[in-house]
Amino acid sequence: MKKTTIAYIVFFAVMALIPFVSNNLWITIATTFCIFSVVALSVDIVLGRAGMFDMGHAVFFGLGAYATAIMNVHFEMNILMAIQVAILLPAIVAIVISSPIVHLRGDYLLVATVGFNIVFVQMLRNNFLGLTGGDDGIFGVDAEALGLYLDDPMIVYFMAFTLLLLTLLVIRNLEKSKAGRALHYVQEDPIASESIGINTRFYRVFSFSLGAAIAGLAGFIFTIQYTAVSPSAFDFMTSVMFFAIVLVGGKASIPGILAGTFIMFVLPEVFKGFETYRYFVFGIAMIVSMVLRPQGIFPAKYGKLPKYVTEDK
Repeated sequence: MKKTTIAYIVFFAVMALIPFVSNNLWITIATTFCIFSVVALSVDIVLGRAGMFDMGHAVFFGLGAYATAIMNVHFEMNILMAIQVAILLPAIVAIVISSPIVHLRGDYLLVATVGFNIVFVQMLRNNFLGLTGGDDGIFGVDAEALGLYLDDPMIVYFMAFTLLLLTLLVIRNLEKSKAGRALHYVQEDPIASESIGINTRFYRVFSFSLGAAIAGLAGFIFTIQYTAVSPSAFDFMTSVMFFAIVLVGGKASIPGILAGTFIMFVLPEVFKGFETYRYFVFGIAMIVSMVLRPQGIFPAKYGKLPKYVTEDK
């Protein structure tokens, strides 16, 4: 067995055992790790696989979370009824807002996505349509469904862990699919991709919508975990964190993204006294990583040329 396969087996085994050997505090931390890993992986679909600088991804995470809270609190709908909306609403919004801007390159696209994030947070804080609760957000989400309290630490953990597994499965299938190959070509050279018949505009919008749908579903579980939402959880700094995780861990690198999420969200809980310095530490890590390992801590590998191509005749 390959080392990577063994590492994944060990990782999944440890994650599956955590609820049975830990207290509620560590189960909550592990749940947060799963949710944020899913969001970081959804960012990677746009940044790492399509090569687009999206620094407003917290918008889609927040749309899924707020859609869940609004449907449950304001319209008194069962929490499970929000799943479809938490997936479809971010995906549709992603298509609408990305279609006019996917032709932008580099920092121009980055600035546009930052603007969307700022507008989104201001809408939440201004109590949009009287539904978002302003700065206080929405509290009192009823997480009871099917006779179970879904916000129970054990239940919500396995929901988050299952979502992480499904996200990894989706990404693995994407890598092996026609769409995944097209995204890789688009990232490497958009002009060359167009010349061989790849619709770069379609695949870029596709990557935005797929990443948004996954982030929205993560927002659904996030709302169940905390039974509340507030604008501060989805502001610009949240987008920056996920963007940085992908860059530092390694674009299109699942091990790198999981490692980055662990460093950013789990280690501060282990060393509580240093929690306020996590942005400082992560900033230093970004600088060191960009200097010493510009491709990330665990850069993605796409194989190598066979020996008969490289060896001297």
